[in-house]
Amino acid sequence: MTTILRRVVFLGILIGIWAVIYNLEVWPDFLFPSPGQVVKALWTGFADGTLVKAVGVSLLRLIVGYFLAVIIGLALGLLICSHKWWEDTLGGLIVALQSVPSIVWLPLALLWFKMGEGAILFVVTLGGVWTMTMGTVAGIKNVPPLLVRVGKTMGLKGLPLFWRVKLPASVPHLITAMRLAWAFCWRALLAGELIGTGTGLGQVLMWARDLGNMALVLAIMVIIALLGMLTDSLLFRRLEQRVMMRWGLNRA
Repeated sequence: MTTILRRVVFLGILIGIWAVIYNLEVWPDFLFPSPGQVVKALWTGFADGTLVKAVGVSLLRLIVGYFLAVIIGLALGLLICSHKWWEDTLGGLIVALQSVPSIVWLPLALLWFKMGEGAILFVVTLGGVWTMTMGTVAGIKNVPPLLVRVGKTMGLKGLPLFWRVKLPASVPHLITAMRLAWAFCWRALLAGELIGTGTGLGQVLMWARDLGNMALVLAIMVIIALLGMLTDSLLFRRLEQRVMMRWGLNRA
């Protein structure tokens, strides 16, 4: 309860600062709406179903792209760790591709998949796959040597050593990689939706910007932030805590 109270108080302070800046009239209403205007935009958007549909479409795209990113990234990471040749070749390529923003792939995605769901899913998947790959590689490489030596002492080697010692010991790192991949997929999703077609949050954001409805723009930003916070608190943080307790890295 203490943590929740702290967050509520902190959020209240931020909203208070926001209201003070609004009342100072530093910017006009249409450029810097008040908290009340944003709440009204949220209420109107959910009441008429616009934001409900947008959230549903965006979450579906995000979940599909994220799971593809996790599966592909995990497979690539395991492949890189399987042999020195893959590390020197494919590993170097992925390190280079990791520095390329996912939105840069959007022109190619539009050419390959036209202006449809395929282009957005492609960008979302690439947004998380490199992070997941590098996190998998880092997790396997950072397995404590003591665990490997114990496994070898018990007669494990080769593939059994990898599946029974190295991969389980790397799970905490994999959870962190999944957490980061989720955030990068979110960013890629909004980048893809800003240019793509459909009724996702990105498209509604562009529509609100074109109409000069900054209250709706901020309302969508609030929705994205809340969805990210809820996902992290209800899923990734709990999963991470369970893994840390299971591996003896944290006390209950």
